[in-house]
Amino acid sequence: MAGEYLGILILMAVAGLISGGLVTVAWFLGPKKDTPYKSAPYECGVTPIGDAHERFPIKFYLVAIVFILFDIEAVFLWGFYTVFKNAPDTQFVTFAFVEFMVYMATWILAYAYAIRVGAIDWDETTSLASEKFSGAVGRETVVAVPTEHTMVGVGGGTK
Repeated sequence: MAGEYLGILILMAVAGLISGGLVTVAWFLGPKKDTPYKSAPYECGVTPIGDAHERFPIKFYLVAIVFILFDIEAVFLWGFYTVFKNAPDTQFVTFAFVEFMVYMATWILAYAYAIRVGAIDWDETTSLASEKFSGAVGRETVVAVPTEHTMVGVGGGTK
């Protein structure tokens, strides 16, 4: 059995040796002089503005959780459909269908909760402080005023 994977193991070892060797050679031969330009943070070619330790809105994390929900759903559904399609046993098909419905109900509830708390709503004027939107443009000052909205609490009540 080990002989079946010997080629893959050799390939992984060669790839590791080559990549490790190239990094080591670059480290030994590369310049060591540290300049303020090299030490500056890189932000897609734009000069960084503001504090690096500024808090991100919670929407970024909520969108990440929704993405993980979609991603895991796709992974589970792919395997479920391939097994469900070729299953000869009626008892297994019934059990798998019920389990699938329980899973989808859980997923739909999580998705409905994400919509309810506004995880997918990208209107930042409803969630960020108004001073985040002010900025000088030429001689005019542009200020975005947040609109009134209803906040939904965890228990379902509105504030």
